[in-house]
Amino acid sequence: MGGSLSLVPVLDYFARRECLGAGLRQNAVTLPYPDGGAGATCTIQYWAPQGEPQLPPLLLVHGFGPRAAWQWRCQVGPLSPHFHVIVPDLLGFGGSSYPFETAPPPTEATQAAVLAALLDALPGMEGRRVAVAGTSYGGFVAYWLARAAGAARVGPVVIASSDLLKTAADDRAFLKRAGEGWGGVDDILLPAEPAALRKLLELASYRLPPRLMTPDFLLRDFIQKLFTENRERLVHILKGITVGTDKFQVTPISQEVLIVWGDHDQLFPVEKAFAVQRALNGSARLEVIKKTGHAPQLEDPARFNKVMLDFLTASHKPDPSANPSSQ
Repeated sequence: MGGSLSLVPVLDYFARRECLGAGLRQNAVTLPYPDGGAGATCTIQYWAPQGEPQLPPLLLVHGFGPRAAWQWRCQVGPLSPHFHVIVPDLLGFGGSSYPFETAPPPTEATQAAVLAALLDALPGMEGRRVAVAGTSYGGFVAYWLARAAGAARVGPVVIASSDLLKTAADDRAFLKRAGEGWGGVDDILLPAEPAALRKLLELASYRLPPRLMTPDFLLRDFIQKLFTENRERLVHILKGITVGTDKFQVTPISQEVLIVWGDHDQLFPVEKAFAVQRALNGSARLEVIKKTGHAPQLEDPARFNKVMLDFLTASHKPDPSANPSSQ
């Protein structure tokens, strides 16, 4: 009987409840797919308040893994009184889809272009200046969106646990930290067995749940629902990542930037936070959150939310060019 127990629907329920409690509603929009040729489309599922923004808009971009609502569930409530919060599933994650059978894998530039199109498609959002926060893979996308769209479209930027400077050497160091027995980074990032998921949790978390609370059958269920059922699509997305190549060059951007990192992050060690700060000409503000790993927004949401709110409320003011009736 134990093998039939699944926590995935339970976690999905709590994430949805947080979004609904914050006044967000789930919706989807069909948009042109930039890399798919004439007539190709994609679907973006997102959470957002109904109607036109009454507060400064804020886009939350999730990382590689579970759907957006899971990764930002501890932020939507505290942020929604201050911002018009928009939480999309990136292409290939959650309820968002693209023609991966026929189209090339989406790069960070592709994801950013689709997010820009999403913003223009939302009520009262066309041309509105929006703050952007991205975690991990979502930080790659957030940075690209800010650089491509410019400061007139994208305001302050939060880069959380996101090594914009990742290289092949960093992948080798990651495998060394993981120990022997792994053929590549994908073996851990896309776990197929409970041992791989445990290793991923170990490297990503500061506080691991007791092993008795994570029996193999529960981990297999997570793997089946979050990775196995979407494996072909997730592998496709991994192939599209351009960080560490000539296609993704990190240069300073004109927006104000906050970098947030967990001091025990073993996926992207904290020293990379200082390297990213230097690559942005040292002008970015850096906050290291103690006793957290790769997801400080989940391990210490109170501290993460305070840091983020302090930064955004000081730098993300209502857009003076917006329609006064939507202020």
